[in-house]
Order: sequence, then C-alpha cells, then structure tokens
Amino acid sequence: MFETARKTSWALGFALLALPAALAHADPPGDSPFLAQVRQATAAYRNINVAAQAGWFARDAFCVSGPDHGAMGVHVVNPALIGGNQPKISEPQILIYEPQSNGSMVLVGVEYVVIADAWNAQHPDGSTPKVAGQLMNLVPTPNRYGLPSVYELHAWAWRNNSHGNFADWNHNVTCQKQPLPAFP
Repeated sequence: MFETARKTSWALGFALLALPAALAHADPPGDSPFLAQVRQATAAYRNINVAAQAGWFARDAFCVSGPDHGAMGVHVVNPALIGGNQPKISEPQILIYEPQSNGSMVLVGVEYVVIADAWNAQHPDGSTPKVAGQLMNLVPTPNRYGLPSVYELHAWAWRNNSHGNFADWNHNVTCQKQPLPAFP
C-alpha cells in the first residue's frame, strides 16, 4: 500500500526538494521530556529538503484541516518506519509541516503510526501500542485517509497546542497559506 503511494508521489517528492527551506521558526511547546526528545530526533528535518533526501515523501500535497478543529498540516511519510512494532520516540513515521505562503514548509509536529492488523497479530492480549508511555489511538477502517486500521499518536513538538501536546488537531496550525493548485 505505501509502495503504491511512493510511486504515485514520486513527482511530489522531487517538488519537495525544490521548495525553499523554511525561514520561519515554529514556536515549540514547553519543557516536556517527551517533546524534547522528539525535537532532538527531528531537528534536522526542520528543513524539508533534508527530510526528502532521507527518504521522506508526501503521500499527497494537501494540508489536512478541519472546519472547526484547526489543522494537522502536510503529512510527510517515511514508509520504511511503518510496521507493527512498538514505535520509538526517536523514529516518528510521519513529519507534519505547515505550508507557508512563500512555498516553504515549517515543521510543527510528528505522528507515530502502527498498522493495527500487524500489531494485533503480534499482541493477541489486546494491548494498545504506546510511544514512551503515551497510548496510541485506533483509527479504524474505513477512514478519511484511505488507510487500513492504524494506531496513531500526534506529538506537537514544534508548535504549541492549546488542546494538548498529543491532540490530533492543532488550532495554532493553519492550511490557509498553502497555495491553491492551478486548474486548467
């Protein structure tokens, strides 16, 4: 499934390399040890070009937003890290960027993802995966992302979130600066 997404997003991956590095700096949250570890592990990826060169790509170019929830941003995935194992705090599967009006991207958070069927097969006791003690949420199928059932956890390591560091949506992230695609 993710290999298909990689092939269909090949052109987008090259487009990411063409984007200017983010000039703006996100406003990181307080002194949570969890978030400090995430920031340390992902600091190099504040420049989206570095992420693209390291194998990360955007499944699609759209910024995820909700009518009353705030936004999540543009999800940039590293499929090599997605599986059924307990995620490591230093290896998020998804980087989340906020698009800027000049075409750059600002790293605002990360998302941890575990394929539910793979996890459940390895853990018949019904346990839920955790990231450094934080429970992950089940997103069943069908879902708006077109993914199989997954466990997920957002961590807003680079942008404050008044709803909490691990809430799905962030009112301090916006998709309004993303340029609209040209239509023929």
